[in-house]
Amino acid sequence: MTRTVFWKGALLAAASLMAASAAQAQESLEKLSVVVFGPPSLGAFLPPVIKAQEFDHAHGLDIEFAERTPDAYAAQFNSGEFQVGGSAALLTVGLAEARGVEATYLFNLFDFWGAVVTSRDDVQSLADLQGKNLAAATGTTNYKMFNWLANQQGVDLSGVEVINTAPPGLVGYAMADRAAAVQLWEPAYTSLASQNPDIRTLDLNIKGAWQEFAGTENIPYLGVAAHRSWIEQNGALVEKLYDAYSDAAKWVAENPDEAAAVIAGANATDDVRKNYADLIRNNDRLGMNVQWAADVREEIGKVYEAGMAVDFLPEMPTDATIYEGGPAQ
Repeated sequence: MTRTVFWKGALLAAASLMAASAAQAQESLEKLSVVVFGPPSLGAFLPPVIKAQEFDHAHGLDIEFAERTPDAYAAQFNSGEFQVGGSAALLTVGLAEARGVEATYLFNLFDFWGAVVTSRDDVQSLADLQGKNLAAATGTTNYKMFNWLANQQGVDLSGVEVINTAPPGLVGYAMADRAAAVQLWEPAYTSLASQNPDIRTLDLNIKGAWQEFAGTENIPYLGVAAHRSWIEQNGALVEKLYDAYSDAAKWVAENPDEAAAVIAGANATDDVRKNYADLIRNNDRLGMNVQWAADVREEIGKVYEAGMAVDFLPEMPTDATIYEGGPAQ
C-alpha cells in the first residue's frame, strides 16, 4: 500500500512539474496580434498552418491572427488598432503612406497572379471586351494590376462596362454567366475551375509584360506590414515573425495534401481540400514567395510605378515603406 501511494505521489508530482514547465514556456512567448483577411484569401493561407504546426512557438511567439473583412482590415490597420497586418497588399501600403499612415512592408508572401475568365465564344482576348461587360472587384489591388496589364496590351478599359462586386461574388458571376468575363485570382480561380472546367482563361501575358517592364518575373504583391512606430519598439520580433511565416511556407510546399487539409479547415469537403492541394502544387498561380522586402526592393519600386501609371498611387512612395532589415542586409 505504501509503495502504491508513493508512486501515485511521484506521478502527480511529475505531472505538476510538466504542467508548470509548459505554463512557464507559454508565458515566455511574446504575444503578437496580426490582422488578416478571412478565408478564402491569400492572407488567410499561412496563418492556420503557423498555428497548427506551432511555427510561431518555435520562434518564441504566440501569434493571434484576427480575421477581418477587407474593409474592416483596412480601417483597423490604418487606424493603428492593429499594428501588424498579414494581408498587406503592397500597393495599399504605398497608398496608406500618401494618406498619412506610416506603414512599412516587412516581407513578401505572395507574388501577383490574376486572371480573366469567360465562357463566351465572342470573347477570345482582352480586346474583345470592348463594348461588353466585365465583373471585377475594382477596389482591390489585384484589379489595379490587371488594369496595368490590360494597358500593356493596348486595351482601354474605359470602353468596357465594369461591374463592381465584392471578391466573394466573383465566382458566382462566372458560374451564372452574368458578365462577358470575370477578373479574379486565387484561391477563387481554382475553386471556379473545379466547378466549371469549360471556363476559358484569357491571356494576360503577365510574365512577358512584367519581364519587359521590370527585367524580372517577380511581382511582389501581398505580404506582412507594420506601423513604423511598432517596428521601432519591437524590431527583435520582426525576424521571428518572418521565420514563422517562412517555415510555414516551406512546410506547405513540401506537404501539399496535409497543408490543404489544414488550410481548408475541419469542415471542408474532399473537393475543397483537393483544390487547395492542386493550387499548392501549381505555384505559378499561387505565387508563394517569402522574401524580405529589402531583397526585392527594385521589384517593389516597379510595382509602385505600375500603381502610379493606373492612377492608383498619387505619388511615388518613399523608401520608408520598404523594410531594410533581415539577415541578408
